[in-house]
Amino acid sequence: MKASWIHIAVFYQLFLSAGITGQKTQLNLKNQVSGWATAGFSDPFSYQFGMRYIPTLSIADSLGKNRILDMEVSGNMWANALFAGKNYENGNASITPYRLWIRYATPRIEFRIGLQKINFGSATILRPLMWFDKMDFRDPLQLTDGVYAFLSRYYFHNNANIWFWTLYGNEETKGWEAVPTQKRIPEAGGRFQFLTPRGEAAITYHFRRAEFMPPSDTLPESYFAQYPENRIGIDGRWDIGVGLWFEYVVKYNDMAHEVIPKWETYLNLGTDYTFPIGNGLNMTAEYFRYGAGAEFTGERQHNNFLVVAANYPLGILNNISAVVYYSPDLQDWYRIISLQRRYDYWSFYLMTFWNPDRFALYKAENGRNLFAGKGLQFMAVVNL
Repeated sequence: MKASWIHIAVFYQLFLSAGITGQKTQLNLKNQVSGWATAGFSDPFSYQFGMRYIPTLSIADSLGKNRILDMEVSGNMWANALFAGKNYENGNASITPYRLWIRYATPRIEFRIGLQKINFGSATILRPLMWFDKMDFRDPLQLTDGVYAFLSRYYFHNNANIWFWTLYGNEETKGWEAVPTQKRIPEAGGRFQFLTPRGEAAITYHFRRAEFMPPSDTLPESYFAQYPENRIGIDGRWDIGVGLWFEYVVKYNDMAHEVIPKWETYLNLGTDYTFPIGNGLNMTAEYFRYGAGAEFTGERQHNNFLVVAANYPLGILNNISAVVYYSPDLQDWYRIISLQRRYDYWSFYLMTFWNPDRFALYKAENGRNLFAGKGLQFMAVVNL
C-alpha cells in the first residue's frame, strides 16, 4: 500500500514537471458508490451485506498539435459481512489501487504505463482472450483489477492497429491462469488487428515465465517448477445481418512434470441478433470449449459450455436481462435474471440466480459475489 502512494506521487510530479498548470488542463473527479445485499437459500439460510467505493481522478492536458498527456488515479475500497442463520460468519475489507496510469497519445500512436486494464478480443461472454482481466459478464458494474504494464499502440491509415506490451510486478493470476508469473521476471506480447470484409480479425501472442509451487501436503517439493509459457490467439468478428465471431487460443506450457498440461486450447464461437419484437429483443449465443493434454492433438480433459443471453428494454428507464449457461460435461446449469432501473445518477439492480454450489465459471476477484447456489441480490449504485 505504501508503494502505491509513492507511485501516485511520482506520477503527479511528472505532470508538474511537464508544465501542466495552464488553462488547458482538465481535472475530473468521479465517485462510484455501490451497496448490495445478497440472500442465499442454502441450509442454513445465509445473507451478505457489502459496500464499495471507487473514486477516480482524471487529469488531461493538450500539448498542441493533437498531442495529449493524461493520467488516471483510482482506488477500490470495499467491505462485506456474511451471516449464516443468526450467526456472523466472516467479513472482509480491502483498500487497493484500482487504476494508476499515465498516457501520451497522438492520432496515430499511444503510450500508457502503470496499473491499467488491458482487454481485447471478439467474444462477449466466455472469452478465450481474457488474458489480463477477470470480468464477469453477469456483473452489472464490469469491475476487474488491472495489471502493471507498459502498453504501446500504433494506428495505421487503414484503421489496422498494432499493440505491444510488457507486464511486470503482477503477482496474482490473471484471466484463465492457474499458475502465477515468476516474480521479478517481465512478461511481453503483442497484437495485430486488421480489417476484413464486413468485419475485423486479429492475431495475438504473449510470453511469460510461470512459477508452479505445489501444495505442501499433496506433491513433493521436486515438483516446484519455473517454466516458459507461450500462448497465441486468433479472433475475428463480422456483421452479415447477424453478428458472428470466434476466438481460438493455444497455450504451450514447457513444464517437465505433467501437473500442468503441456497443451491447452480455448475455443469460442458466437452470434447475436436483435429481433424486431417490441422495443427490440437482443439475443446472444456462444459455444465455449476448453481442452488440455500432453499432446496437441490428444486431449485428456475437456470442458464444454453453451450460453444464451437475452436483453430487452422495458422502456427508457427499465431493462430486463437473462443468462443461461449449460455444461454438458458436468450437466450443470447456471441461471441469472436481472431487472435494472436507471436514473441520471442512480442505478438499481434486482437479480435472482440458480447455480451450482461450486463454480466452474470465472475466477472472481477478491470480495466479489460469486452467485453460487440459489439466491437473490439487490444492488444500488450511484455515480457522482
